[in-house]
Amino acid sequence: MTHRLLHTLLLTCLILTACNAADISSATPASIVTPTPTGQTLTVFAAASLTEAFYELAKAFELQNPGTNLSFNFAGSQQLAQQLAQGAPADVFASANQTQMDAAVQAGRIAAGQSQPFAGNKLVVVYAKQKPGLITQIKDLTKPGLKLVLADKAVPVGKYSLEFLDKAAQLPEYGPSFKDEALKNVVSYEQDVRSVLTKVALGEADAGIVYLSDLNATSFSQVNVQEIPPALNVAALYYIAPVQDSKQPGLARAFVDFVLSPTGQSILANFGFQMIQ
Repeated sequence: MTHRLLHTLLLTCLILTACNAADISSATPASIVTPTPTGQTLTVFAAASLTEAFYELAKAFELQNPGTNLSFNFAGSQQLAQQLAQGAPADVFASANQTQMDAAVQAGRIAAGQSQPFAGNKLVVVYAKQKPGLITQIKDLTKPGLKLVLADKAVPVGKYSLEFLDKAAQLPEYGPSFKDEALKNVVSYEQDVRSVLTKVALGEADAGIVYLSDLNATSFSQVNVQEIPPALNVAALYYIAPVQDSKQPGLARAFVDFVLSPTGQSILANFGFQMIQ
């Protein structure tokens, strides 16, 4: 009887062991998880004035390229060129002028002959909403006590602003001292155009010079605008290029091509930029 009981128990153990082994064998393949691709991230260094337009471009580009994500670094073009020269990883550079694009070429980050103009812009004078009528003509930039804020001359819009003042000083209606008198009113020089706009919008300065494209719907409600006559205005030209050591050169080139395409140009035009094509 004992012999039979031991035999039965042994047989039961063998059966259970076999079943467990079969279960483990069949479960093992299902437990192996293969990582799914997380997509590609394209890093774009772009002038601060391009912020809203490039976010909109990103939406359209990502729809056309599923699995692609655009990551932006917005700042003054001179700051971006310096970061590139210091080795900051990036895939595309969009500058508000050719000078900073040339600096990136000289630093070896952009291949010579690869940059292309992709948008135009022009300047406007903005002044505090709290002070309607403060600026009714360009000559008012020389009003005694006016708190004027400009971008630094190293910033593309700062350089363009100085060119505008130079142009005005050459005309008899403004006089040769116009530029110097206007610059006497400058209370700060900013590192990007959005800082100029923000100071005026917050009432920290009376007036400033920014790009026309900076005047989105929000800005229009926060500042007053005085146009600069065409004869005095400066044609700002933006340049774009893939970064030479991009880890995904094909995708970088695809984004540059998209910006230059009719769809990309149309989006830029919606944000106040002048189309190149």
